[in-house]
Amino acid sequence: MKIPQKTVEEAAAQAAKLVPLRIAGVPEHFNLPFMLGLERRAFVRAGVDLKWRTVPEGTGAMCKLLRAGELDLAILVTEGAVRDIVNGAPFRIVSSYVDTPLTWGVHVASSSSVTNVADLEGVPFLISRPNSGSHLAALAFAQAQGWDPQGLLLEVVNDLKGARERLENGHPAVFLWERFTTKPLVDAGVVRCIDEYRAPWPAFVIAARVPVVEELGPEIGRSLKVVRDQAAGLMNKRSAPEMIAQRYAMPVEDAKTWFTATRWSLDGRLDPQMIASVTGALHRCGLLDQALDAETCGARLVHPC
Repeated sequence: MKIPQKTVEEAAAQAAKLVPLRIAGVPEHFNLPFMLGLERRAFVRAGVDLKWRTVPEGTGAMCKLLRAGELDLAILVTEGAVRDIVNGAPFRIVSSYVDTPLTWGVHVASSSSVTNVADLEGVPFLISRPNSGSHLAALAFAQAQGWDPQGLLLEVVNDLKGARERLENGHPAVFLWERFTTKPLVDAGVVRCIDEYRAPWPAFVIAARVPVVEELGPEIGRSLKVVRDQAAGLMNKRSAPEMIAQRYAMPVEDAKTWFTATRWSLDGRLDPQMIASVTGALHRCGLLDQALDAETCGARLVHPC
């Protein structure tokens, strides 16, 4: 069927008015509100051409892309965003995203001789890359065990696929990754989860490059409203766990457990005192020269939209 010329022209005119924004996130269930907004063309109705990029390597890789100007915004683990900004990265946190803490599974190969946390001392920790969530979680986990975080042996494996290959084919190693993302590998008998670690701060924030915030603050604000509206609808949807299970190949019971424990931010508020506590934890792990107070964090790290 031939599309009327007027319709084509109207579509072209609408597209010409859209403001492009490039954003990235990991391929995990936390980012479903963005996926729903894209599928439902909610960003288009907000006047934004949101260009999504999936980055399996995680926060460290996305921070690098932000610094290089290849992204405008990114969904980052909180501690990764804080560390990079304190170290001079040209972006700022514009919104909280997931207010509940991230649960990290502590994984070893199924065939590994490691059976409990005490056996991990001196074992290499696999990380996706420096400043990634898996890197920072490994250091915080080690500190919680009373080990010297700066003495950890670290191996870069890029992503979950690389970690699986290393765990299956190498000497004993341990890998921290989001608990439910790795659970299918646990259920399949590929890896064993011997412990969990939960940092005492919100899991994810949204960061944006400073020039983009200054130029396109209203467009970023409208995009964030779309995400919060989608998240609110999702959290009030009775069938949400079934949707998550189907989309992300999770057992329904796992999806229910994850969904019950997860809360997306509906107002985007950031607590400077919370950010200060993150700098304190990073300082204790040897990743920052000093901790910052709440006032400094609010002034240097946050640019709310």
